[in-house]
Amino acid sequence: MTDLLLHTAEELHKLPRTGRRAVVMTMGALHEGHATLIRTAREQAGPEGQVVVTVFVNPLQFGAGEDLDRYPRTLDADLRIAEEAGADAVFAPHVDEVYPGGDPQVRITAGPMGERLEGATRPGHFDGMLTVVAKLLHLTRPDLALFGQKDAQQLALIRRMVTDLNFPVEVVGVPTVREEDGLALSSRNRYLSAAERHTALALSRALFAGRDRLAAQAALRARAEASPASDERASALARLGEIRASADAHAVSAAGAGLPDAVRAAALHILDEAGRHEPPLVLDYLALVDPQDFTETGQDFTGQAVLAVAAKVGSTRMIDNIPLEFGAHS
Repeated sequence: MTDLLLHTAEELHKLPRTGRRAVVMTMGALHEGHATLIRTAREQAGPEGQVVVTVFVNPLQFGAGEDLDRYPRTLDADLRIAEEAGADAVFAPHVDEVYPGGDPQVRITAGPMGERLEGATRPGHFDGMLTVVAKLLHLTRPDLALFGQKDAQQLALIRRMVTDLNFPVEVVGVPTVREEDGLALSSRNRYLSAAERHTALALSRALFAGRDRLAAQAALRARAEASPASDERASALARLGEIRASADAHAVSAAGAGLPDAVRAAALHILDEAGRHEPPLVLDYLALVDPQDFTETGQDFTGQAVLAVAAKVGSTRMIDNIPLEFGAHS
């Protein structure tokens, strides 16, 4: 296992290159979500390719009062997980290897997208994240870089940086891995007590409620398209005393309106309930956004969106999201 481990840029540059190189960047404390990224990297690089995993707790992306000091560091376990998942090398540099002159004076700036949602809550976080990703891309020189969709805003910003700054790398997003109860896998889950974990399940439940509301509304909309005279039908049914059928017809006729608000409302209902749990969920944001720039969707939005949530349970801050498709036949 120690044969996998590299600590310096010099060791990394001496690593013989075979086929396509895929990199998976992590801050360590690897779990099944990371293992899925590594296995996917192995598949995409192919049997002749090479998979490099980076393990680096980046101080630039932790703000004042955040959990840099207590962030779990489990390198021996990380090496085992990386090897079993198919990694060829693990690059785990020390801070002074990545930032040899101390905090860098020149950094990547995330721009307007980096100031929204996570960026508004954690000023400077995305600048620090993009700076270290840029450095690690230069150091590892991969053909492919794989990132989890759980950090959707991070993934969107990395894609934007790679496009805007002409990095010669393909960025691959890998779907979120969840535990059996729906909780998105995260290194921070280990901080949760049993009671806190129970409350934290509201994040994924809220997202699924929003997804289910969209599916139900989309089914009604399909019926509305097949029955364009549903308003008239509803009025006729009401006159005949068919109140339940009339209500259904009205629902069908209104199905195309306000879909984004309906999705938000369904998710927010679950989160509001969790705010009354003990311990409570303290909501930071619930947002339905365009994944291109992370601005809120309007009521006439069509295409892919991201329903994203962030909240604290106890002292642990958690994020989650799911992709949704808005359109005539969602």
